[in-house]
Amino acid sequence: MVEKKNLRIVYMGTPDFAVEALRCLVEGGYNVVGVITMPDKPAGRGHKLQFSPVKQYALEHNLPLLQPEKLKDEAFVEALRAWKADLQIVVAFRMLPEVVWNMPRLGTFNLHASLLPQYRGAAPINWAVINGDTETGITTFFLKHEIDTGEVIQQVRVPIADTDNVGIVHDKLMLLGGRLVVETVDAILAGTVKSIPQEEMAVVGELRPAPKIFKDTCRIDWNRPVKRIYDFIRGLSPYPAAWTELVQPGGESVVVKIFETEKIGESHQLTPGTLQTDGKTYIRVAAEDGFVGICSLQLPGKKRLKTDELLRGFRLTEGYGDEITDCHSVTSYCKLLHSFCSVTANHFAVLLQLICSVTATALQ
Repeated sequence: MVEKKNLRIVYMGTPDFAVEALRCLVEGGYNVVGVITMPDKPAGRGHKLQFSPVKQYALEHNLPLLQPEKLKDEAFVEALRAWKADLQIVVAFRMLPEVVWNMPRLGTFNLHASLLPQYRGAAPINWAVINGDTETGITTFFLKHEIDTGEVIQQVRVPIADTDNVGIVHDKLMLLGGRLVVETVDAILAGTVKSIPQEEMAVVGELRPAPKIFKDTCRIDWNRPVKRIYDFIRGLSPYPAAWTELVQPGGESVVVKIFETEKIGESHQLTPGTLQTDGKTYIRVAAEDGFVGICSLQLPGKKRLKTDELLRGFRLTEGYGDEITDCHSVTSYCKLLHSFCSVTANHFAVLLQLICSVTATALQ
């Protein structure tokens, strides 16, 4: 049996999720002879080049580093071959060409954030939460030609609570993933791996994909049931965040990100997308079979706030005018309501204009 200090490992990864497994290998005394990560990318308002989290860790621990633009580039392939890896490990990286994944004598394995064969694709954690699953997990598997289809080495199951968002599940899987990578390396060293073809694994229900998430994917459809909307929002929180487009009476729209909600099982006859608020403590939106209470949201150019924080300072009672002290409060409140006017509730714009008119009269 080869000792871990003599096993030459090349590690490939980019985001925070990939740092934990690399840290476990380095601190565990494994021989990481090189790290491969994505090229630096401009970020922020200044568009300064930003290192990936994996690159930052590699530099801090003096690990040899490669950042290829193209994985089939001959110069990169030769540099990788010079590291003479016995084993390659991939965590949240890119699809590898065969010339890369087939290079080491012990193969290349990947850590994937789902219970394969479920949720093959780029965003498995998001889609598990969006679909309302009560369980997910992590899988190590050997790479082959088709993405996320190689033989499974090991799996760990993780429950998803109804209150978990994707950030919470991400962190759970990240920590467990670090340990699973080490266990997988140990099993390979010991020669005890008995990998299982995915087509032979038992699956409950139909296979669900986990495609990449784009901005349009994150738009909320208020015509759906409350539970589906609730799961959709927590499956995109805190990043990239679900959003809705709210239209002002003049036709101008504003995009609002929504991070946290609650399910309100109250029947109504309202058009889905209609908004209700007391102007002080709550905002809720009508859905197909109830209301979605908005607990945390973000206006354009502003920081994320809880609903009561956003509404604080607008001292309007249900009667509109009993507690108003100046015209600025009236104008601000009407603008706030305009910002939240639903595109599906055009009559609400007329109501807001009436409210402003009545309130202005009360101040005279």
